Amino acid sequence: MDRFQELTAFAAVVEAGGFSAAARRIGESQSAVSKSVGALERRLGAQLLNRTTRSVTPTEAGRRYHERIKPLLDEMSQVDGELMSSMGELSGLVRIAASTTFGRLHVLPIVPRLLALHPKLRLELKLTDGVQDLLTEGIDLAIRISPLRSPDAVVKRVATTSLVCVGSRHYFERHGVPRTPEDLVHHNCIVYNGIDQWTFSRPEGPFSVRVGGNLASNTVDTILSAVQAGVGIGMFYRASLTDELRAAGVVTVLDQFIGETRDVSLIWPNRKFIPARVRQVTDYFAAGLAERV
Repeated sequence: MDRFQELTAFAAVVEAGGFSAAARRIGESQSAVSKSVGALERRLGAQLLNRTTRSVTPTEAGRRYHERIKPLLDEMSQVDGELMSSMGELSGLVRIAASTTFGRLHVLPIVPRLLALHPKLRLELKLTDGVQDLLTEGIDLAIRISPLRSPDAVVKRVATTSLVCVGSRHYFERHGVPRTPEDLVHHNCIVYNGIDQWTFSRPEGPFSVRVGGNLASNTVDTILSAVQAGVGIGMFYRASLTDELRAAGVVTVLDQFIGETRDVSLIWPNRKFIPARVRQVTDYFAAGLAERV
């Protein structure tokens, strides 16, 4: 007997709560469903279902087995659907995670064209400055700018960006321009996410300067707004230094002391099957972000 048929029948019985309902669900006869489940139990040498005249419920072994095979069946169903759909049309849901500021500045602007090209595609964007567990959060694609210390699989490095130390011309007119990183101890520095050690480099190697000021925040957007308003000096990725900020008088300082770069990476969760729609959406963002960053 077909093993896939056995698994499909068993999963349908567990989810529908009985053989009759499962048969209607998958378009088979009740006897065929019963034979498939019986064959599966004999092959495994384990009872997967408790059968009474009133109900059918999974045993503990059956529950664990269902938990393991359900993702496989779902993925196989997705593969079938994608192969049956036209090659040029994407459909279904893709969940994407990105940092709040980078997502607002670079991901959102290229989303409308993707949705216009593929009207049946649905995107769910999760913008947060925290790092998600992709599998736990159900994320299909993450866009990150940071050193990667997770078991997630890096799919593509699409661009690089460096850190920049910035302030507004208005701030520097009032407080002077720092000429060396050590000068920052005399300036009002806006601290992001508790990072009060800013790293710089000289020919002899990297070094850090402890900074501080009267404003700290856990969001890059707050740092950007405060720098633009002349509150103090901030440090963030060059990808966030937009033309709008430059036009508002925000300039970089200490460029000669900043050489470290970060990769802009597109990441899939560490799982065996990646749906074709996720792969194609990944390719779209890889090309789009490479042009922007």
